[in-house]
Amino acid sequence: MSIAFGDSATSGPATKLAAAAAGLVLLVALLAAGAGGGVASLLGGGGTTPSATATSAIPPAMLALYQQAATTCPGLPWTVLAAIGTVESDNGTSTLPGVQSGANAAGAEGPMQFEAATFAAYDLPVPPGGASPPSPYDPTDAVYAAARMLCANGAAKGADLSAAVFAYNHASWYVTEVVALAHSYGQTPAQTVAAGSAPGVALDWALAQVGTPYVWGGETPGVGFDCSGLTQAAYRVAGVALPRTAQEQYDATAKLPPGDPLQPGDLLFFGQNTSDIGHVGIYAGIQGGRPVMVDAPHTGADVRVEPTPTAIGSSWGTDRLVGITDPAA
Repeated sequence: MSIAFGDSATSGPATKLAAAAAGLVLLVALLAAGAGGGVASLLGGGGTTPSATATSAIPPAMLALYQQAATTCPGLPWTVLAAIGTVESDNGTSTLPGVQSGANAAGAEGPMQFEAATFAAYDLPVPPGGASPPSPYDPTDAVYAAARMLCANGAAKGADLSAAVFAYNHASWYVTEVVALAHSYGQTPAQTVAAGSAPGVALDWALAQVGTPYVWGGETPGVGFDCSGLTQAAYRVAGVALPRTAQEQYDATAKLPPGDPLQPGDLLFFGQNTSDIGHVGIYAGIQGGRPVMVDAPHTGADVRVEPTPTAIGSSWGTDRLVGITDPAA
């Protein structure tokens, strides 16, 4: 594993261990309850925009690397990788022993502070731009290996992020610190939907699928979705049954009356008209001053958060926004 029991190159003092058990219990409870928006909104999903805190603290090359590596594990927020890199080595800039060369007293090496045996278990395949043979001191190799390790220990599909971080470094203060940093690094879409409501549960679940490949007819987490497969699966988790296709979902759900404001979780339908619908996404709120949706866009792309029009009749590529519905109404 990575450095055990809080021996990170930039780890906090041992006095943090006094509150360790209580901190971990609280963290697990927050992750389970969603802390007002769930795992995706607490930590930021794959489509999360870096906050000012992230861009000021993380070198641009490392920031891009965290974002790229996280896509190899659907459900792993890039913000968690970035937080681990910050705690372990100040994103590779630390001059402490073991970061640039050699090892520290615990045997940890490189910017993500791997022990040699643990790095060897997660260093393949060599990622684009990585060293050959892989090296724990190479930032690309190290960050991708960290993503694989987190994925293997609970991050896949967002199943248990707290366990994944705890497996990386067996100290509960470490988990608390990583999650707090991860939260500060992401600007998630503004959500006004009530936590625990059907739209809130569906939206949060859909955001956790960011990075999953588009697959025609797909409806399986970690494998692939098409647009209506994603919306159907998300609302199924929330206890709302939707038909399978975008056209059927539009026909079966309550239409938003003209003039009513959108709410996160509403479904946005695109096509030529209301009888010729070919795409659906889930409205996710405002991000960076622009309305966004989470959707599975097309072959060759992944589930993502992207800008969307909100006025009926507005163009979206070669289609138009032709309808908005509330599946929970």
